[in-house]
Amino acid sequence: MSLYSYYRISKPSKWKVSKQQVQPVYRRLRNRTFWGVTVAYSLFYVCRLAFNVMKQPLVDEGIFTAGQLGIIGSVLLFTYAFGKFLNGFIADYCNIKRFMATGLFVSALINFLMGALGLLHGWLGMESLVLLILFSILWGLNGWFQSMGSPPGIISLSRWFPLAKRGTYYSIFSATPYIGKAILYSVLSLVVGWIGWQYGFVFASFGGLVGAMVIVLFVSDTPESRGLPSIQKISGEAVRQTDKMPTRELQKMVVRHPGIWVIAVSSIFVYIAQYGISNWGTLFLQKAKGFSIESAGSIIGLSEAAGVAGTVLAGWLSDTVFKGNRIRPVLISGFICLGALAVFLFGEGGYLANLAYLAVFSLSIAVLYCIVAGLMALDIVPRKATGAALGIVGLSSYTFAAFQDLISGFLIQGHTVSASGAPIAEATYNFAPVSFFWLAACFLAFLVPVCSWRLLKK
Repeated sequence: MSLYSYYRISKPSKWKVSKQQVQPVYRRLRNRTFWGVTVAYSLFYVCRLAFNVMKQPLVDEGIFTAGQLGIIGSVLLFTYAFGKFLNGFIADYCNIKRFMATGLFVSALINFLMGALGLLHGWLGMESLVLLILFSILWGLNGWFQSMGSPPGIISLSRWFPLAKRGTYYSIFSATPYIGKAILYSVLSLVVGWIGWQYGFVFASFGGLVGAMVIVLFVSDTPESRGLPSIQKISGEAVRQTDKMPTRELQKMVVRHPGIWVIAVSSIFVYIAQYGISNWGTLFLQKAKGFSIESAGSIIGLSEAAGVAGTVLAGWLSDTVFKGNRIRPVLISGFICLGALAVFLFGEGGYLANLAYLAVFSLSIAVLYCIVAGLMALDIVPRKATGAALGIVGLSSYTFAAFQDLISGFLIQGHTVSASGAPIAEATYNFAPVSFFWLAACFLAFLVPVCSWRLLKK
């Protein structure tokens, strides 16, 4: 079997499910596929963001500077951005089960290699510059294979759910990043604090392997490949003209759609604010507010759990309360998000206060993330070109999220003062410049879609 044949979309099964069994078989396979991709994609995030928990010990041990950490982090986001763009277009033609499982398996392997390199660095006295180059290469490769997660996960919703139910299930699927981050920061910070940052990567790799097994065991590619009729026939949904058009033509239409590009610009600012806190929040809590790595990790991890409620709330608010109006929940959650972030960055308080600030921020920005970076795009594109739309939005979002990591890293490093001869761990950090950068992005995240709502509606 060739590589092309192995990964291309499954052909309809010659064996057909009897008419009496169509509905129960469909519901069973649909639910298995949905929860399979949902659980697996949460574990993608464990393998994607593991490096963020390691930043403080890497700085304190003098292995890397904040600027160098920004370089490594940005390499992943750059490769992820271009990977998500290309893989979004490719995934429309692919067997989502095999495509997604491959990405997570290789990502898990890369995390294991990162941990092994960290141990070799300690045992052999490897130069920090050599480790920087190796980490950048591996973490960049990780970004590419990570980009094989989101497109097939969301395409599975298009293949298995009718339009009437897609928004609700998409909001649940959108909670996966927050579930993954909650696991990552709550558990991984304890592993790093107890036995070292090297073993944090090893732990993350085990999470990735579990996710790959979940995909293999639970996910199905298409209803037709399992002997079922198409989703339109199962649900009684009317077949639209775009459903009959070739995928390539639909993808070209998506590229030319102005609404997609407005959504892409809006999503850029959502990702800058979101990844600013996800990638640098633990370091900020340790250096600006004096928390231990365990406490900082648990604050970020527990607050991320509020994002689960935010994504589910986004679908319910926009579909039920606001009757499909996406702009009102964006505006309301945007102001709440901006206020919570400002209080977190410049306010005082102990463990519970900071947890509360970040929980409100995570909940409200999750609403923005779900609606702006997802539902708005799904609302205006044909089912067969879902991956292309997500590829465009993903390319824009993650490219600028990568620039965020570079800018944030050098803003932090440029305003760090270390006394002559003093240990690096005792340096004084000024986070005010980078805080204003994150706040500006948060404001634009909801200002752009609100000001452009007429174009999006058209």
